[in-house]
Amino acid sequence: MSIKNTFIVPHPPLIVPKVGRGQEIKIEETVKAYDKIAKKIAELRPDTIVVATPHSIMYSDYIHISPGKGAKGDFGEFGEPDVKYEVDYDTEFVHKLSELAERQDIPAGTLGERKKSLDHGTMVPLYFINKHYTGYKLVRIGISGLSPIEHYDFGRCIADAAEELNRNVVFIASGDLSHMLKDEGPYGYSDEGPAFDKEVTEAMSNGDFMRFLTFDEEFCEAAAECGLRSFIMMAGALDGKAVNSQLLSYEGPYGVGYAVASFEVTGNDENRCFGKLYSMEEEKWLRLLRENEDEYVRLARSTLESFVLYKDKIKRPDDLPAEMLDNKAGVFVSLKMDGQLRGCIGTVSSTTECIADEIIQNAISAGLEDPRFNPVTVKELKKIQYSVDVLKDAEPIESIVRLDTKKYGVIVRKGRRSGLLLPNLEGVDTPEEQVGIALKKAGIKPDEDYTMERFEVVRHN
Repeated sequence: MSIKNTFIVPHPPLIVPKVGRGQEIKIEETVKAYDKIAKKIAELRPDTIVVATPHSIMYSDYIHISPGKGAKGDFGEFGEPDVKYEVDYDTEFVHKLSELAERQDIPAGTLGERKKSLDHGTMVPLYFINKHYTGYKLVRIGISGLSPIEHYDFGRCIADAAEELNRNVVFIASGDLSHMLKDEGPYGYSDEGPAFDKEVTEAMSNGDFMRFLTFDEEFCEAAAECGLRSFIMMAGALDGKAVNSQLLSYEGPYGVGYAVASFEVTGNDENRCFGKLYSMEEEKWLRLLRENEDEYVRLARSTLESFVLYKDKIKRPDDLPAEMLDNKAGVFVSLKMDGQLRGCIGTVSSTTECIADEIIQNAISAGLEDPRFNPVTVKELKKIQYSVDVLKDAEPIESIVRLDTKKYGVIVRKGRRSGLLLPNLEGVDTPEEQVGIALKKAGIKPDEDYTMERFEVVRHN
């Protein structure tokens, strides 16, 4: 047996009548669609239901699978502690899944859960399912800060575990869409909110799982979406499968998007191996980037690759441009992977003989010594993007009005404490945000008497 059907569902607690107390009437189409899939699950009579939820344990670099024999939960957080659920976990499935993830070098497993209680991202689907069917065991999985493709590959492990154990499995991807559809919604309104919901529901309707994988991270953050990584994990579980895709409902009356969709497996389709297609496109893009790198970025790359592969700090090349050999400056080397920061270390002013040496020094530090990240591995080298910022001299400023986040970086100082933020960073749109982040990095409170400097950079990427 294997996975025959998967579903995307939302998880608003108010959809449970005792919690919503009448508010659920405003999402009546969602309720009807939920009941429809619950009845379908009862017809399928799965041995195991796998739920991917964004409200379980979440780590930046580890996909959590809930451990133990089972768990309990209630809606006390939402004013109804008497609405309770208790489930038995499929421990054999959890063990097999953890084993397969380790085999694929995907960081996932059962470590780290202290409060072993069900979250509302799991309990809301169970409310509907349990009305029609209770003959299952559960596997509850969290999302993480790992890349979309790693969530997709983990989904493939779920499908493999179902096949190896001969389990009849239903996969439920629990997740709301944008939380920024209306001014009166929980996070207000942004243009990206409705735009995200339109694009993601179109992808659901068409079974376009490649679209799930290629959403821009900044766009998703601006939309305040909730469930995309759950959906991507589900897509991975359907890798290579032909599916009948149905968007059963979409509503957003409370400023949050709720979609219910069904994906029924109808056979095999080699053209729907989206993980493989995504990796091929990524490799083409990275190859093009490398072909167009300038001397600054090329030096940063060759430095880190040499050190990670051979533990060898390269000697300064002799054929570099004179500007890199004759000038001194502070330099920041930044690393990105899968659209996310992977390391950034730099110097405000020169600490070596020339810009080239500054790049060599800071490229190694960015890859191995940034305390926010584990050291870069050999496996990661081929996926890393590099940028090099060469700092111009800083000048004191008296007021925040003299900052421009696109043009100037900022340095804040108080005694021996200092914090720096580069210019033109994704998600930093105002001088207030820029200074606030720099203060936090320095450990300086906003009400302290601190000084500010601004600087420009020449960015190479």
